[in-house]
Amino acid sequence: MSWKQSQHLKMEFVKPPDRSNRAAWLEGPSGRCTPQPGVVRRLRLILLGAPGVGKGTQADLLRKHLGACHLSTGDVFRAAAHSICEPSPAMAAALDLMRRGELVPDSTVWEMVRERRQCLHCAGGFILDGFPRTLMQAESLKKLMADENIGLDAVINYELPRAEIVERLSGRRTCEQCKAVYHITRQPSRDQAVCDRCGGQLLQRDDDCPESVKVRLETYERSTAPLIQFYRDLRVLLPVAATGSPEEIFARTAASLEANLHG
Repeated sequence: MSWKQSQHLKMEFVKPPDRSNRAAWLEGPSGRCTPQPGVVRRLRLILLGAPGVGKGTQADLLRKHLGACHLSTGDVFRAAAHSICEPSPAMAAALDLMRRGELVPDSTVWEMVRERRQCLHCAGGFILDGFPRTLMQAESLKKLMADENIGLDAVINYELPRAEIVERLSGRRTCEQCKAVYHITRQPSRDQAVCDRCGGQLLQRDDDCPESVKVRLETYERSTAPLIQFYRDLRVLLPVAATGSPEEIFARTAASLEANLHG
């Protein structure tokens, strides 16, 4: 399936394009989103994938082509850290733990998602990214969606060999000033040590060293293996190979979604 052929996915599911500002998701229950335009076929999706598979890029492509709202828990934490609004108790607890360098427990992340449950009713559908991460979170989300009378169309699991993930992440370099991201072979700067944008020094993050990447992947695999089996048992899991260009990966995703919806 070519990139051009995959465009009819957009035409079939949504018109006109998405205009959501995700206010309720980013700000919590007090936020008010811009009303969604009319949607022909909304999709409710969960994205899974190890660090380095390009899941964020695919979430953005799906958002643009389906008109669905991208619900990223990472975006919520980043927005809350720079917000002047009064955080909810769950968010305040999460931010306090993050400032101390501690992991946010399942119960706190779950409460943060639960207080945003109206976002699951988004008229354009949703792409849930970064949640659930554990079996407990998946079971809690399943119950919430059942209570809210919301169905789940698919769980897309982006797969990539571990060696390629290590190569992708260990080759990443980040500007110490503007935080622009490069890759020593895939997207190099003109000068390997200097940022093209601002001239800042390019550094390798501690967690992008090969040894650290392997530990991150082992942790991800331990927590996600039961999650993948959970969604496989529910018959909603769609494995997608994350090799090739973003456009090629999106074309595979589109083909899998269409086959699943019309199968």
